[in-house]
Amino acid sequence: MASKDLDDVDRRIIGALQAEGRRPYSRIASDIGVSESVVRYRVQRLEEAGMLQIVGIADPLRIGFDRMALIGIKVRPGTVERVCDACTALPETSYVAAIAGSFDLIVEVICRDTSHFTELLNKRLHHIDGVVSTESFLVLEIHKMAYGWGVGEVALADGDHERRSPDTPAN
Repeated sequence: MASKDLDDVDRRIIGALQAEGRRPYSRIASDIGVSESVVRYRVQRLEEAGMLQIVGIADPLRIGFDRMALIGIKVRPGTVERVCDACTALPETSYVAAIAGSFDLIVEVICRDTSHFTELLNKRLHHIDGVVSTESFLVLEIHKMAYGWGVGEVALADGDHERRSPDTPAN
């Protein structure tokens, strides 16, 4: 299933779940004007296609992980895919992306403490074949962690519905 195969119903279901991941299918169905079985089938299809994942998101700094960092990585030419695969395999990584700019990759890691972060960086990340250099950016506070990208109708917190992109300010 490609993103071009998403229709308005799919986008509205995704938008509803991005706004409230535990929203009952019956409520989503009522909100968008389809049956509950349609919502259930569409969610299952989107999950199987890897387009939708319903998870609980926690702020790692508030649940006992003391070190969260973004690490910019420069790699030897021709090794981006291999280094991405190696970084993805590390249990501490929550985000791995090949990027354009000063770095070839950006990796988000979550560690218990400074010693765990140091061990990860110096004994594992730096030893991945292809890594040339790294630069770490320690997260001090998280001010926004959002996962609602403009897919259609977004239910507002007060229950009011309005067709707008999540990036568009409310009136």
